[in-house]
Amino acid sequence: MLTILGILFAVAPAVAPAVVWLTITRTRAVGCTVGGALLAGAGLLISVQQSWIDAPRPDAHLVFTALAPLLIACGAGLEGRHEERPPQEWISRRNGAIGFLGTQFALTLAVGLLYALMISEGSDAPSSKALPSLPPDITMVDEGTTCGSGGCSRVATVTSDTGLSHPEVIRELGLQQERCRASGWLLDWRDVCVGARDNGESVTIYASWGY
Repeated sequence: MLTILGILFAVAPAVAPAVVWLTITRTRAVGCTVGGALLAGAGLLISVQQSWIDAPRPDAHLVFTALAPLLIACGAGLEGRHEERPPQEWISRRNGAIGFLGTQFALTLAVGLLYALMISEGSDAPSSKALPSLPPDITMVDEGTTCGSGGCSRVATVTSDTGLSHPEVIRELGLQQERCRASGWLLDWRDVCVGARDNGESVTIYASWGY
């Protein structure tokens, strides 16, 4: 049941604009073009939600929720050039669609800002995907998270299958110095920093948040 609810939670916000467009479109050519674009955007958003595409989820939601109404408005404008004055019934559906999309955008913005406030506390660790990729001759032994006064980090112990020394392992990973990159575009303003440490008995790689 929880899996089904999770899928519905992921799909519903993505396909809602396409469903709204189907209720107000009046021409086949523009309707199919705009509808196809909305479904393609929904597919990308669902891929981000399910981690099939590595991108910040809150930022992807905000961008999609902002661009979908603009695409729908452009489609309605194009249809208006080739159609006579729409009936009152269509105007009522259009007004309802505008209200629905406006509410969805407001909720997405509010949730996104709440998320940005929550992550500023640094209580979560980066995902496993934030860890650097390993060469074929280096193996991950274990993985976990650790938290301290500076926040939480994703850590993993690695070992060489070919007998490299610890400094050679770190050099093979290209992590002689810590590297940082942006985590998100809009709402998630943190950096993800990756690096490696020689702990004497092993080499540990880590991913942590930078502020």
